[in-house]
Amino acid sequence: MTRTLNLWNARLGRVPEDLWARTGLESLVLAGNGLTRLPPGIAALRRLHTLDLGHNALTELPAEIGALPALDRFLYVHDNRLRSLPDTLTRLASLAYLNVGENPLTRLPDGLGAMAGLVELRARGCGLTALPPSVGALGRLRELWLGDNALGTLPGPLGRLAELRLLDLRNNRLEAVPGVLRGLPRLARLDLRGNRVRELPEWLAELPRLEKLDLRWNPLTEGGEGSRALGELVRRGCVVLW
Repeated sequence: MTRTLNLWNARLGRVPEDLWARTGLESLVLAGNGLTRLPPGIAALRRLHTLDLGHNALTELPAEIGALPALDRFLYVHDNRLRSLPDTLTRLASLAYLNVGENPLTRLPDGLGAMAGLVELRARGCGLTALPPSVGALGRLRELWLGDNALGTLPGPLGRLAELRLLDLRNNRLEAVPGVLRGLPRLARLDLRGNRVRELPEWLAELPRLEKLDLRWNPLTEGGEGSRALGELVRRGCVVLW
């Protein structure tokens, strides 16, 4: 029996009921099928390590999605109509890659930090106004994509993400470079395009691994400590766009 089933853009309209009998499946792609509902029968696929539900019309996810013990690689639910995520999702403690972007979520689960295996989290274009403080418990996280939201601040615990390499904050409502970023030892790419930042902090030059800093489309003022910090970054070889 094949372990992978790719039904991408197959115009299904609904999930075939006989799918749940294929309990040996390890990778299932149902993206681009106009699905409006994911039946709780998904719980039968206990060997799944990858599930792609992107580009559908789902308005909710069943609680059973958090009861898939082998789901440790990819879960894509981007570009749907989800207004919330089930709390059971946070039981996927071994999941490495999660994409919930392009959904009208407005918030992420408070227990997000329980998903300790996450290496990459994408939540672009979700209308987020805040992040749960538990995000700071994602000790393995390397990439955090939060562009096209409505974030005005970041929670203090985010500064504990010692493995974070990439942080995308483009097109939010930040009026300053968040101070919680100051202690991130491995941050290499920081995207702050399209925010409301006027002044830059001197500590930007203290980020030891910063390789690219994008500040375009901010109402930045010239001169002062921020300009000196940018000059130091450029001398160090960092690509600065502004």
